[in-house]
Amino acid sequence: MQASVPIHVPQKANTSLFCALLCALILFNIPSAMAQGDTLNVYSYRQAFLVKPLIKAFEDDTGVQVKIIFSKKGLLQRLKAEGKNAPADVVLTADINRIAEFAAQDLLQPVKSTTLDANIPSQFRDPDGLWYGLTMRARAIYAHKTRVRAGEMTTYEDLAKPHMKGRVCMRSGKHPYNISLLASIIAARGMEDAQAWIQGVKDNLARRPQGNDRAQVKAIAQGECDVAVGNSYYFGKMLTNTKKPQERQSAEAVNIILPNQNDRGTHVNVSAAGIAKYAKHVQQAKMFLEFLSSPKIQGLFAAQNMEYPLLSGIQLHPLVASWGTFKADDTNLSKIIANHTKAARMMDRVNFDN
Repeated sequence: MQASVPIHVPQKANTSLFCALLCALILFNIPSAMAQGDTLNVYSYRQAFLVKPLIKAFEDDTGVQVKIIFSKKGLLQRLKAEGKNAPADVVLTADINRIAEFAAQDLLQPVKSTTLDANIPSQFRDPDGLWYGLTMRARAIYAHKTRVRAGEMTTYEDLAKPHMKGRVCMRSGKHPYNISLLASIIAARGMEDAQAWIQGVKDNLARRPQGNDRAQVKAIAQGECDVAVGNSYYFGKMLTNTKKPQERQSAEAVNIILPNQNDRGTHVNVSAAGIAKYAKHVQQAKMFLEFLSSPKIQGLFAAQNMEYPLLSGIQLHPLVASWGTFKADDTNLSKIIANHTKAARMMDRVNFDN
């Protein structure tokens, strides 16, 4: 039940003005200050099936009501257009590229939280606290179980070597996942080596870049190529897909490789969250981010979406655990983000998609 708004009427108050105010409160159902303070507004690119259980757990634990808008696109443009009148308190994104766009457009405010700093390793959060990673997925290499020999494919660099000529599949070079991978190569190897690498990958392509990450697994199973690049959790979802047996069959023909374990580590991406610049409920927003970094919710992320928790000590999904432990590239993601524009231009220079 909505809280009532106490109104004190001085003896000499203007009766007409008082009636107008009272009618406005009733007509427009204006909430009390307490009700406003107990509501959190979230803009989410993350899918509803994953976020709704987290929202319910937060509401049950804190008593804070959450209103959430889900969208696959357009939330950045919406928040920018709304300006200071934006209702959003928290922004959730499925990857680092999206949250970086919000930060670049000055749509986030910094968060200071000892809890978040303790739970989220420094390489997976913005140095100024504008955003925090929540879950991690590896940018893995998919390889056919029999056509790719053991030890033949262990690094991203191997994708560009002569023995992989005509054996590589990739999704579009314009996709943020591949832009981030190339940006990580720039950070690790420099511009010259990175361009030589992406040119080598293009030269080794078995077909024109196309499809999503799952499509790369299918292409390997169908014999169009021997290796491809994709996010780890997509592979796990395919292996456990009971509604589409053909997806599971494709994945069963493929091994997942977590590359570069003897040097810098595997490139990773993260889902992330930040507090909107003009958030009206900053304390509740901070509570929500801290809640998402807690053991309870990190465990839910791992169980439901086959992602790697960023909080240490959380049990992995059994299938993900079967892939073994791996070393992630410890380059701060903000440094990789800084190379995104260079990476996008490099993709264009080598004419990767054509």
